[in-house]
Amino acid sequence: MSASESGHSSGTVLEQVGDNIIHHVSNSSLDHPLIHLPPVFGIDISVTKHVLMLWVVAALVSIFVIIPIRKYMKKERPVPSGWMNAIEAIVFFIRDSIVKPNIGSKFTDTWAPMILTFFFFILFANGIGLIPIFDILGAANRFLFNIPKGDEHNFINALLHGGTTVTGNFNVTAGLATLTFMAIIIAGTKAHGFITHWKNLVPKGLATPVYIILIPIEIMGMFVKPFALTMRLAANMTGGHIALLAILSFMAIFAEIFHSTATGIGFAFFSVPMAAAISGLEIIVVLVQAYVFTLLSAVFIGMAINVHH
Repeated sequence: MSASESGHSSGTVLEQVGDNIIHHVSNSSLDHPLIHLPPVFGIDISVTKHVLMLWVVAALVSIFVIIPIRKYMKKERPVPSGWMNAIEAIVFFIRDSIVKPNIGSKFTDTWAPMILTFFFFILFANGIGLIPIFDILGAANRFLFNIPKGDEHNFINALLHGGTTVTGNFNVTAGLATLTFMAIIIAGTKAHGFITHWKNLVPKGLATPVYIILIPIEIMGMFVKPFALTMRLAANMTGGHIALLAILSFMAIFAEIFHSTATGIGFAFFSVPMAAAISGLEIIVVLVQAYVFTLLSAVFIGMAINVHH
């Protein structure tokens, strides 16, 4: 086989690998919605894979966090045990180590519920993306029930379109960041009043020409905060999955380049341990990114309340 033919062949494999990676980290297309819904004001609101995963995450947070806490609080003498010990430890850590130092004791009870909601939602959304639930369902659907992969009318096949990590979707992280942005304005307004909150954006007593430069910078800074939250969370969650899938894809790429299945199998001795190591790192990333988002949200809200000019 000539070099050009070899390059063309491996290029085809690279294209397939690229498509497969994008398929596993992006949302399902509106051309393949899980549930078709009629448009509202010309907007297609059909249920896609990430919308379904948002429902799943909300259900998991309710089952494993909200309901146990409600049952615990209804007891006459609440004594934590089992799973509630873990929840209580997390709640106390978030409240005492993140909310109180950054926002202040006066407003801790006001903003702790929102910060805790961020943490648990992002933690569950990040974590569920590490579990290959739909890949297992797809394999069972194909090999146990003999359903063709191309059968678009099969619900399990429809579930295979798109990834499972909703926090890798910039729309989702932008929504979370927008809530933080609104919380910053509300917190500042509640603490200082509407007019004073906006005056606090810039220091007092500066020369007028300085304000001409400083005010636009501070206004830009307001929008940089939610933008940073959006990009940080989505990029970190997407990047880890892309790296994992890319390393596993080396087996197919090198097998095609050298036209040898044995080469691909041999490369598995490198790819599989590396993928396992990245998977372990991803578990840490799941926790760290939930922590970082909640920490930065608390810091930004605290900056609006505790003005230091």
